[in-house]
Amino acid sequence: MRKIIAATFVSLDGVMQAPGGPEEDPVGGFEFGGWTFHYFDEVAGTVMEELFSRPFALLLGRRTYDIFAAYWPYQKDPIGDAFNPATKYVATHRPDSLTWQNTQWLGSDVIARLKELKQEDGPDLLIQGSGNLIQTLLANGLIDEIRLMIFPLLLGKGKRLFGDDALPAAFTLIKSQASTTGVIMATYERGGEIKTGSFVQQEPSDAELERRRNWK
Repeated sequence: MRKIIAATFVSLDGVMQAPGGPEEDPVGGFEFGGWTFHYFDEVAGTVMEELFSRPFALLLGRRTYDIFAAYWPYQKDPIGDAFNPATKYVATHRPDSLTWQNTQWLGSDVIARLKELKQEDGPDLLIQGSGNLIQTLLANGLIDEIRLMIFPLLLGKGKRLFGDDALPAAFTLIKSQASTTGVIMATYERGGEIKTGSFVQQEPSDAELERRRNWK
């Protein structure tokens, strides 16, 4: 069975838009493209190398596909060498314009197709960027692992990693470390249902009961 892994750069306030450069994604007047650049060090580089060291297929939304397809086929470096031969599965309404080598359309029913792919033999499906696709998959409980690189800055407005429609679920932290520049790198695996509890040990006061009635 294949896993779907979302590996994402994110700011402290949850923004994931245009981490790589000013021209990457200025949609909505986003002014901080390239916000990850000055935070990369040897530790972060090692984590990135590890991410791409095992076989994988890329799982991309259309916007990220367009960004990647206009860049990586023209690069000769370790990431380009990993991305270019990999199978790319793309969610799009314009399948006829998918020109990057080894690219496959996910079809008109993305969720159904991904459920099929997860049951097949093959490398894990690695999401890069693709915020809208990530939110769709979280709403359907299809992401098995989340790998975050959390950068120590606030970006304010911008496209965010998590929306309001995610299917509630618990995740387990299986690995974490920090870079010399303050980037926290954390890997989470799906851990089942959310368990709730209460720190309140005594009978509620009349004031508390009134508060609860007013807040319903």
